[in-house]
Amino acid sequence: MKKKVIAITMTLCLSAFVFGCSSATEETTAEPKTITVLAAASLTDVMGELEASYEANHPNIDLVFSFAGSGALQTQIEEGAPADIFISAANKQMDALNEEGLIDSGSIRELLLNTVVLIVPNNSELGLTSFEDVLNDGVNMIGLGEIESVPAGKYAQQVFESLGIWEEVEARANFGTDVRTVLSWVEMGEVDCGVVYATDAFTSDQVTIVAEAPEGSCDRVVYPAGIVGDTEVRDEAEEFLQYLESDEAAAVFESYGFTMAG
Repeated sequence: MKKKVIAITMTLCLSAFVFGCSSATEETTAEPKTITVLAAASLTDVMGELEASYEANHPNIDLVFSFAGSGALQTQIEEGAPADIFISAANKQMDALNEEGLIDSGSIRELLLNTVVLIVPNNSELGLTSFEDVLNDGVNMIGLGEIESVPAGKYAQQVFESLGIWEEVEARANFGTDVRTVLSWVEMGEVDCGVVYATDAFTSDQVTIVAEAPEGSCDRVVYPAGIVGDTEVRDEAEEFLQYLESDEAAAVFESYGFTMAG
């Protein structure tokens, strides 16, 4: 009788062990959930660092980023491109998607702040020191983001309009599809100067910031973030957005020149 009890007990223990191992294996081998993030081009570098850190601590999550001008990303979402999170470089694009019912309105939050700056190649001899100086002799081409689709371009237009020189600037402007394109033009000397975000300039050792936009000359440069309405990973997307607001992420953002909006 005692032998039979021992045999039954051992069988039960073995079954529990096998079941436990099976559950653990299923948990560790489960396919990771993918979070697709459409983000403004100016976030390219900092998000690369945050992606590595987050995935290291969340092995069940696979972050996939797509960077472009905020207007282009808005169009992608409107046309049904796969997306779970949208991070814009201006409220305009986020507000438009929200009005169209394509963003979970309750998830929208102001994430970051930035600054508009005028940059020149390091070897520039034009002596520019202010936004007004873009009309100096010798400045033939000014790099700007496209006005309608690139927030940095719209902010630049506002700055130059506030100075009363927009029409003259527009006549000398070359318009890029995103702010990183403008940065590359300045780096390579393809334009004499350009208007980008301070954070873009900080990523390059080939350009010099010569001026910040005068206070009050353009809208507040805010980066809103929100969850796309038809996402299938809403909980995971919300958890990642909360991480982006954490002290850990804030330290990384600030090391790239951003300011936390909160």
